Formats: sequence, structure tokens, C-alpha cells
Amino acid sequence: MADKITTHWRGNMTFESDNPRWPSIMMDASEEFGGTGSGMAPKAMMLSSLAGCSGLDVISTLDKMKVKIDDFKIEVSGELTDEHPKIYHTVNVDYHFYGSDLNEKKCERAVNLSVEKYCGVMEMFRQFATVKTKIHFHNK
Repeated sequence: MADKITTHWRGNMTFESDNPRWPSIMMDASEEFGGTGSGMAPKAMMLSSLAGCSGLDVISTLDKMKVKIDDFKIEVSGELTDEHPKIYHTVNVDYHFYGSDLNEKKCERAVNLSVEKYCGVMEMFRQFATVKTKIHFHNK
């Protein structure tokens, strides 16, 4: 199995990336680097991919476990090296679960399965960065 995307330059520092199955995504540099900030920065998009990959795993696992939650979000932050090429050397992934009667044990199990077994993007990040995870429960 392979993925293929096509990325087109749209002028200035803006690029549009697409593939046959999904709508396009805009990427742009910040004003500081000659762009207009009209799209996500490529490195930030990597962090979004990590959150999306793990989030899909967690929600799918919770659905199979028949666990109900009111809301869920993932916050990901990355620290870049000082030297070029600047890459993430440390990445923090915070999972936030919201609900009135959260099954914390099953939520933890779902996160751990994603982190340790299923999320391929997480494993890719581990090849070049230290990845730290935390789980937060917000009971209503």
C-alpha cells in the first residue's frame, strides 16, 4: 500500500497539497519567513498528523469497547533543534477526555494501544524524537 499526494505552488510561499480522496490542504510560511500565514506550516502539519493518527485509534478502540465520552482532544507540542535542519527533538502528546462518568481504565487502555501498537505516525516520530504522552481526565 502506498500513499501519493500532489503539491502545487500557488505563489509567494503558499502551496496546496491534495490527493484523489480528500480535499486539498493549504500550507504557507508565516510573515516572518515571507509568507502570509494562510495555511498550516509543514512542521505543524506533522504534529496534526500525529494527533489525527492517534486520535483515530483511540476513538475506534473506545467505540469497540462501547465507552462513551462527551468530548476528546489531543494537544501536541514539539520542540525544535537549534541547528538546521531544524527537526523536532522532543514531542509532548496530551490526551484530554471529558465526560460525566469516564471509564478511566478503558480510556487509558485505548491510548496505550495507540501509542504502543497502532499509530504508525507515532512510531515514525520515535525515529527522530523523544515522544512523551500524558492522559488528562475532566470529569463533569
